[in-house]
Amino acid sequence: MHYMLCRNRVRNFATWKRVFDGHADAHRKAGLKLVHLWQDEDMPSQVFFLFEVEDIARAKAFVNGPDVQKSAHDSGLIEGEFHFFKQSQGYGAAEPAAAAKHSDG
Repeated sequence: MHYMLCRNRVRNFATWKRVFDGHADAHRKAGLKLVHLWQDEDMPSQVFFLFEVEDIARAKAFVNGPDVQKSAHDSGLIEGEFHFFKQSQGYGAAEPAAAAKHSDG
């Protein structure tokens, strides 16, 4: 399983969230499924979100495309970054069945 973790610093969370929510269909078409969205408790202008990624190439094309650049401007994005990850074997929901077995011997 692949993921994209993003951090945004925004001028106004409500404005940013409205624009972000308005791109839900575009996210789905890019093969992105929102898993979590967090707002920093001490710095509300910091937003973190995690997507499951269906296809890395399609997701990268989306985040580097002109629509994302325009929405970044419209949303009041000050700065942002994104990182692509793959799940490590043996952690999370994809644990091999043998690792989950326990024997009292």
